[in-house]
Amino acid sequence: MSKLILRALAGETLPVPPIWMMRQAGRYLPEYRATRERAGDFLSLCYNPELAAEVTLQPIRRFGFDAAILFADILLVPQALGLDLAFEAGEGPRLSTITTEADLQRLRPVDAIHDTLSPVYETVRILSRALPSETTLIGFAGAPWTVATYMIAGRGTPDQGPAHALKAANRPLFEAILDRLTLATIDYLSAQVEAGAEVVKIFDSWAGSLKGDDFRAYALEPARRITEALKARHPGLPVIAFPRGAGERFEGTHAAIGADCIALDDGVAPDWAASHVQRDGCVQGNLASHHLVTGGEPLIEATRRVVRAFAGGPHIFNLGHGITPDASADNVHRMIDTVRKGA
Repeated sequence: MSKLILRALAGETLPVPPIWMMRQAGRYLPEYRATRERAGDFLSLCYNPELAAEVTLQPIRRFGFDAAILFADILLVPQALGLDLAFEAGEGPRLSTITTEADLQRLRPVDAIHDTLSPVYETVRILSRALPSETTLIGFAGAPWTVATYMIAGRGTPDQGPAHALKAANRPLFEAILDRLTLATIDYLSAQVEAGAEVVKIFDSWAGSLKGDDFRAYALEPARRITEALKARHPGLPVIAFPRGAGERFEGTHAAIGADCIALDDGVAPDWAASHVQRDGCVQGNLASHHLVTGGEPLIEATRRVVRAFAGGPHIFNLGHGITPDASADNVHRMIDTVRKGA
């Protein structure tokens, strides 16, 4: 096994951690902006295999990252299940909502999602042929809780309030939505693996808003079910889980989910995470994204601090969240150089 990402995911401590970035194909790159303009709009880009593969490859060509992550969106799954989806310029996604039992019954069955999502699988096939031999291909999906928050509200919300309200008012319906999403996510990620993805990542961007037993029941448990099912279908498949905002609850998540790697946001200190999370397996993270906007010596020192903290165990260097559109490509180069020169 020579690919650095796969070695780290298998539990190997490497002298220099492999690197990739969440949202590494994005608006901070002029070549991405040009390709998106060619596509016409965001969803057209997601569903055009040649152009989606192109934007996935752009940061690999420019920066030489150790992994490429499929260019897609977490809301393609609810669209494939039958919800209307559009992206409003400057405002984010808009979906038709699911708030009643009748809405749930109108969703398509899980095995019907692949017709809509087949262009995504073709993108994966193109990438599996086009990527450099040393570069790992990562597939991904949104976690059921996070995707459900958009389906219930019809958009992103600052506190996921509509989803919490439905959970309180009609828990059986809420749990049925999550169950449908869990099954759809298993099939979606499995199809990505069959198309050529070597690793999958489960993004639970709003896990931190779940409190008490709900965190276990609606963040950890669906991720565990997805991971268990994928590993049964694809023995040896590495899984990365990202329960963003978990704070001290990151501790124990390797075992609770069965994931090979836990991605850490920048809300936890690297030294704490090394002692409490990395002891159980590979971790990914967790440089604060704002350093790639502001740059300078603080970027270099923060990068070194992350590398040093996790040097004693398996680690994939990444950000604590996605790179932002106002980031500087020059700062990305500085970050990479700092990691690869050693801390």
